[in-house]
Amino acid sequence: MKTAVIGATGTVGSRVVAKLKDRNVSPVEISRSAGVDLITGEGLGEALASVDVAIDVSNAFPPDETIGLHEALTSATRNIVDACTTQQVGHLVYLSISGVDKPVFDDFPYYVAKRSQDGIVAESSVPATVVKSTQFHEFATNPSAVSFEDNGVRVEDWLVQPVAADTVAEVLVEAALANPGTRTRTITGPEEIRLPDLTTKLLDRLGDARPVRATAASLPELSEGILLAPDHATVLGPDINTWLDTVNPPH
Repeated sequence: MKTAVIGATGTVGSRVVAKLKDRNVSPVEISRSAGVDLITGEGLGEALASVDVAIDVSNAFPPDETIGLHEALTSATRNIVDACTTQQVGHLVYLSISGVDKPVFDDFPYYVAKRSQDGIVAESSVPATVVKSTQFHEFATNPSAVSFEDNGVRVEDWLVQPVAADTVAEVLVEAALANPGTRTRTITGPEEIRLPDLTTKLLDRLGDARPVRATAASLPELSEGILLAPDHATVLGPDINTWLDTVNPPH
């Protein structure tokens, strides 16, 4: 089975590639650095030629100010489903975010764009497995909520229930190797934690002594747990401390 990974160089994509290779699957690695532009579609059809299943973990942010965030992300998804249709890809495994459809995010541009991407996949004729994930453990340093300065680190006070990116990658690979079908699965980690605490734990592991200061969330609901996993989510390990043991501190 010929498998493609779209967004092969990212946080999850690189892990998906590694896990496929561990199973003796040599994936087609699709990324901007490999000469494929998801936003314009350049090179995508050729890259998906003869592919049986595509795993989309891309996050096609605008390369410059000539295109907006919403247009960039939705153009990429339209191009992916169109190319999958043209090349008769039999199964699309698509990574999304849990909770983006909640009304509180109506003015949250990135989440509004993610909703639109979800809709494009749902309306496509390509059989699709959608994996919705809560934030990753690795979100502890994400610039959308974390600001690094010389004398400290500012972190928005979100309440999250993170899952390891490595675990997300494993779920995506399992879905890709399963029989194709149209279904949605939501996954999360086993612990709730405030994001400043998660950042503090990770920086301690990395030997970064800068103090962490919690700041108000851009939306109050982010502090109140709006992004915690729904009741139907599948809870998957490792827990935070076990994950931290896998993080290699600098030598």
